[in-house]
Amino acid sequence: MSSAAAAAMTGLGKVVCVTGASGYIASWIVKLLLARGYTVRATAELLDPAVKGTLNVLGSCKKASIKKVVVTSSIAAVAYNGKPRTPEVIVDETWFTDPPICEKNQQWYVVSKTLAEEAAWKFSRDNGFEIVTINPAMVIGPLLQPTLNTSAEAILKLINGSSSTYPNFSFGWVNVKDVALAHILACEVPSANGRYCVVERVAHYSEVVDIIRKMYPTIPLPDK
Repeated sequence: MSSAAAAAMTGLGKVVCVTGASGYIASWIVKLLLARGYTVRATAELLDPAVKGTLNVLGSCKKASIKKVVVTSSIAAVAYNGKPRTPEVIVDETWFTDPPICEKNQQWYVVSKTLAEEAAWKFSRDNGFEIVTINPAMVIGPLLQPTLNTSAEAILKLINGSSSTYPNFSFGWVNVKDVALAHILACEVPSANGRYCVVERVAHYSEVVDIIRKMYPTIPLPDK
């Protein structure tokens, strides 16, 4: 039996619940789960991703005696702690973002993702409940839903002529299919535990612009 065929049979007879299934990453998780034979139960709405929403979902999972929950977090909950992030520094799953630093810099999205993950780990400890977190960087790739996610929108802003400049930032980037598969493997592999930073590569915006320019030389792109 080929590895692809084996993967397709992995979920036969098993049920997985995916919350916020219309979202960018979640829609790919659903697609890959179905391809592996799982039965998927999905909510039709995006749940509040902050602390309250996270705890509501975990509380429901505990009542339903669900054995393992894979939480979609973010590299935002990992990397913002005041430490330098120069090329020789390795950011790993032991890093935790420091909310007071982010509040001072008005990085509210980072604060929200960090507090939500902290709440999830506290719930896990207090209730003897197993969770695994997936912490992806900027997620890009094909869209299954009609609306743009934040990372894809960042690419759109480079190609739609809305700005003559690009941000002077470097980000981690990763394909949405890899992020979805990471969620599924976190569920399927018994030894999976803790946090997983999911990043394919780190690239400055100038590198991203160069890649787009090579692929689509006729598109006017910012050059500074």
